[in-house]
Amino acid sequence: MANQDTSDNNQMNPADVGRTVDKLRKINDALMKRVERSMDQQANAFTLFQTAINQEAQIRIRTEELNNALTKLAHANLELSEARDTAERANLFKTRFFTAVGHDLLQPLHAARLMLSELENAKDANDTKQLATNISGALVSIEELLTSILDISKLEAGVFVPNIQTVPLSLIFEQLSCSLAPIARRKKLDVRCRQTDLNVRSDPQMLSRIIQNLLANAVHYTEKGSVLLAARRRGDRVAIEVWDTGPGISLQEQERIFDEFHRGAASERAGGTGFGLGLAIVRRMADALEHTLTLNSRVGRGSHFAIMAPFASSTKAEPTDVLEPMITTNLVAKPLIVIDNDLGVLSAMQMLLSRWGADVRVARDLDDVAEILNDPSFSPAIILADYHLDESVLGIEAVTAIREGLGAEIPAILITADRNSVTAEAAREHNCELLYKPVRPAELRALMQHLLA
Repeated sequence: MANQDTSDNNQMNPADVGRTVDKLRKINDALMKRVERSMDQQANAFTLFQTAINQEAQIRIRTEELNNALTKLAHANLELSEARDTAERANLFKTRFFTAVGHDLLQPLHAARLMLSELENAKDANDTKQLATNISGALVSIEELLTSILDISKLEAGVFVPNIQTVPLSLIFEQLSCSLAPIARRKKLDVRCRQTDLNVRSDPQMLSRIIQNLLANAVHYTEKGSVLLAARRRGDRVAIEVWDTGPGISLQEQERIFDEFHRGAASERAGGTGFGLGLAIVRRMADALEHTLTLNSRVGRGSHFAIMAPFASSTKAEPTDVLEPMITTNLVAKPLIVIDNDLGVLSAMQMLLSRWGADVRVARDLDDVAEILNDPSFSPAIILADYHLDESVLGIEAVTAIREGLGAEIPAILITADRNSVTAEAAREHNCELLYKPVRPAELRALMQHLLA
């Protein structure tokens, strides 16, 4: 009986079991909620972590963009500053330029006017001839200054576009030495040109102008002794050198000798002649060609200028605009046709060419040309045509009409003030020679003799 009572006591009644189950369920629910809260907190923490990482990446991107923007702004400010400085230098240059030009241009004009006044009253033939010579010299000075102004302006504006080709130095050397021979003889200078068979890669006209200016300076400022033009190979470049035994240039002046309108001590000793533009043009053309320009000089011993141009191994030179030595040919009775829309120019050209003995016909437009061609007895030996005629007609059109009308490739000279590559290329395409205004009579006559020969 006792064992049975104990067994009954160990067994829980259903009510107690239910309570125990409810209690365990509550405990389980509490634990689950705690676990869920913990998991939510971890999820929130991970989300915050990811958000922080994303924000950090965005901040880094924005910082880089801001730094790039600041860098670009700094570059833009630097470019604006450089552009402002360039504009200020350009304005200063223009002020100095036109101030100096005004003086230098008025001087020969003033002299020419005074000499014209004297010419009107001159009675002696020798006096008349001398005055005419002086007036011609004044006009040449004006022409040289205007040409220099045009060159400087185009170099300043970046209009000059070099036409790089293989250039034989022998042609340039021969032409320049011949042109300076009369001046050298008058000053009793020994001007020597060392023959060379070297070729360079350059623009023939610009290179010729550089060497011409260097030689002209050397001859002008050298009172006794010699001037030497030579070229020698230096690796992959050719040094084109001009030596003189002139007064030399001090170290202080060498820093400014290539500035516009700078006249050094040598110019003052020579009476202040020259415009101070020759070496400025040399430097700017050398920069445009990417040719190195050097100067070595000692006061009282002379100067040495050198221009370094790329060497060209080819012996076959491309066509250049450097004229070969002229052959003297008589112009008497040679039939010529001159085409220009300016009556004053036509009259002056007719007088000049007639004085040389030529048979001259003049025309203002294509209609006049057609009328001249109707005369079967007249066949021009040379055509001289202004590049720009009235109503947008080009002189090339008149040249073409004459050649087609007569069925012959008649030599032609185009005359223009347009010193650009487009005009030069058009002249080459139509097999025409090109002369730039203002035309020098001696240059015109020499070219005509060359074409007739």
